[in-house]
Amino acid sequence: MQHSNAANRLDRLPISRFHKTTLVAVSFAYFFEFADINTFATTAPKLVELWGVTVNQVAYVTSLSFVGMFIGSVVAGGIADRWGRKRALTWTTLWFGAFSFLTVFSWDIVSLGVFRVLTSAGLSAMTVVAVIYISELYPAAKRGKFQAYAIVIGICGTPATNLIASFVVPVNDWSWRLVFLWGSLGILFVLFTRQLKESPRWYESRGEYARADAVLRDIEARVAADKGALPDALPPVERVRHAKAPLRILLQKKYLAPTALLVVLWVTQTIGFFGYSSWAPTLLANEGFSVEKSIFYVALTTVGAPLGSFLAALVTDRFERKWCLVAFGTVIAACGLLYGLTFNPVLIVVFGFLVNMFERGYTALAYAYSPELFDTRGRALGTGISYGLGRLSNAAGPLIIAALYNRTGYESVFYFIAGTWMVGAVALAVFGPRTRKARLKAAAAARAEPANA
Repeated sequence: MQHSNAANRLDRLPISRFHKTTLVAVSFAYFFEFADINTFATTAPKLVELWGVTVNQVAYVTSLSFVGMFIGSVVAGGIADRWGRKRALTWTTLWFGAFSFLTVFSWDIVSLGVFRVLTSAGLSAMTVVAVIYISELYPAAKRGKFQAYAIVIGICGTPATNLIASFVVPVNDWSWRLVFLWGSLGILFVLFTRQLKESPRWYESRGEYARADAVLRDIEARVAADKGALPDALPPVERVRHAKAPLRILLQKKYLAPTALLVVLWVTQTIGFFGYSSWAPTLLANEGFSVEKSIFYVALTTVGAPLGSFLAALVTDRFERKWCLVAFGTVIAACGLLYGLTFNPVLIVVFGFLVNMFERGYTALAYAYSPELFDTRGRALGTGISYGLGRLSNAAGPLIIAALYNRTGYESVFYFIAGTWMVGAVALAVFGPRTRKARLKAAAAARAEPANA
């Protein structure tokens, strides 16, 4: 067997119980990724009181966490290519859960920082693998919507963590540790692994056509049992099998431009969003709000996050993704600036709510958009490197924000964040490729095939 026709066979499948079960499993991993990623931000104000942690120390821990994210993102592509998408998703989720659990036992800011760096590596690696996994397992015409649905469910981890923290952290001098214990529950993802299938596209990219065909037959049998007779797949197109993609292939013209664009996308998204979410509780506390109120206000703003992902699910497959990203990024810049220019609690919650809503929608759109700019050979590497460089950029972001806050005040931080979002929006508007036509073409071709008798 010289091919397994994975792309065409997967693209013509109707959404079934198999796809929904996979969605639940990936959403669970996303939930605790988003739950865990804000644990330090919500506990930092308490550590300022207990351990005498300074704004600069918060900046260093946050900065180093993004170095960990960069390492995790870069390694994730290699792991996903070598071990497979399913196994990589499992191990990266277990990794971040285990180190979040160890953070519970931190004894000072240095030990906590070390554990957060290791946790962050797993968080970022898991995200890269999950994006690739969904992109390769779902039909082309539906993958954007289901990428967003996974985020809709997963992003609920953010307000859940913030609300839990707002009640738990003030209880006593050790209760902040429970926030990290909560974040570690991603370990339970292991309960879902038997329900997941390896990506047939990954097997096919390695020339393991028989194994790809076996997985495809299993998936098709499950879908047929749920939905009835399946339409015929388009005939396969023979492709030359390539060896493992080396890093230097990203310098080739077909990969360099999308990689450079996605680096800009993820750099601006990372600095713009985490500059906001990682600092909001601490900056509000430093501006005179109590620890309890600052955490509670931020918790209320993050309720908008699931709505943003749902909004992305509504628009991602109906409109051109690059223009959706441009529109969302512009709205985030405006609302983030207005958030920083008010000290009225109601307006803080309103504008913070809008920032969270549109940012999570932006992220869901970006997760669907990024893998589409590469073919199977370059997908894991290009997605991982660009996402990783975005995370690495925020090694400098917290230091810049701390310097701005200490030298020019609270409002200057939000001018910087708004400007960052606008840089990303302009770059996408000018240089972003359109992907909707290719998706519609694949969907039309799948519908044109007659059903099996």
